[in-house]
Amino acid sequence: MNFPPLTRASLMRRYKRFLADVLLPGDNTPVCVHCPNTGAMSGCQTAESAVWLSYHDNPKRKLAWTWELVETETGMACIHSARANDVVEEALRAGHFSSLFPAGAELRREVKIAEGSRADFFIPVDVGLYIEVKSVTLHCGDGAGAFPDAVSARATKHLGELQAAIARGHRAALVFAVLHAGITRVAPAEDIDPTYAAALRQAISSGLEVYTLLNDITVDGIYPVSVHRWDTR
Repeated sequence: MNFPPLTRASLMRRYKRFLADVLLPGDNTPVCVHCPNTGAMSGCQTAESAVWLSYHDNPKRKLAWTWELVETETGMACIHSARANDVVEEALRAGHFSSLFPAGAELRREVKIAEGSRADFFIPVDVGLYIEVKSVTLHCGDGAGAFPDAVSARATKHLGELQAAIARGHRAALVFAVLHAGITRVAPAEDIDPTYAAALRQAISSGLEVYTLLNDITVDGIYPVSVHRWDTR
């Protein structure tokens, strides 16, 4: 997944979840940018960090700049959560998930899985496979990453919907897309959201397949490197 040309800036602060103030090169006037992340972004919002922004020349947008990347103490991270879906789609089509996505199969995005809710992907092969994607940027030290980085009732609800799909006879998979260069493995954030951790264990026991996708993250783009299936036996 390639980025459009990005502009480097210096982070001042993140606030109101979806907003951040930055300083652009050669300009001491704060600029408000869109922060496309609903999580706590622990370790990814330190003041004066180098950040990279995409620019959108659309008069209908309230904010022309979108925050994409941040240089953390432990490596480059992409805080734009929706990029996770883009890189997972690229990995699926490139053959990184051969057990999930047969060559030549159809891949659908944003498919209804429950009333008022959609799965990130659906592959209409055999019994049908629903895939949910989660972006991981929480670095816990020594290469360890965790999800979620804040209590997430929505993420827990998604697990219940995947379980229900399995009960209806479908396959279901959860992909943790690592968007932090310093993370090499992922686990549920038991200390942050024990409810989610318990729900994940329950979903796994019901047949949920879980994968970690590691990526190379640069100012040019995010590129799939390797896929690791969790041992859920």
